Amino acid sequence: MLTTSAGGANAKARAEGVLALIGFGLCIPAANWLIGHVGTYCVPNGPCLVPVAPGLMAPSGVLMIGLALVLRDLVQRRLGVGYAALAVLAGAALSGFVAPPALVVASAVAFLLSEFADLIVFTPLQKRGLVLAVAASGAVGLVVDSVVFLWLAFGSLDFLAGQVVGKAWMVALSLPLVALLRRRDERRGLEPA
Repeated sequence: MLTTSAGGANAKARAEGVLALIGFGLCIPAANWLIGHVGTYCVPNGPCLVPVAPGLMAPSGVLMIGLALVLRDLVQRRLGVGYAALAVLAGAALSGFVAPPALVVASAVAFLLSEFADLIVFTPLQKRGLVLAVAASGAVGLVVDSVVFLWLAFGSLDFLAGQVVGKAWMVALSLPLVALLRRRDERRGLEPA
């Protein structure tokens, strides 16, 4: 949990942590819904795809998973590693409940492994630099998620490049906001968990 001498700043930080936790939880059903319903092209008996770079397509759920990796980091920063670990376990369970039947195992296992990989990388790096920690942990988490999900769900890594690029876009787009958060935390005297 963040520590500070000012009780009001600590209460605001905790509220931000709860909002990040709710957002994290909403990313899971959103990703599973997107993959089956939203895209510029839907593969028969496969995922719906969106362009993530010129000539590169990815299953549409990648957008939410990239965001989930960042939100998990913010949950940990605001509420602590215990809350982050519990959120990952709850997220994996939720993923299993909301994923289409053919994707239940792939979704839950990929989510669990990628979010714990993210947690393992983020934890030691966050005190050195929040932006670095979010970028590095996001990179590790998105690769783990992409490989595990594609292999378990489709027995193929055909969309690996698109998965990695799509999730990387979401992590990269979040970094300026993470930098603003870090500067604001420093002004408020907040320390990471």
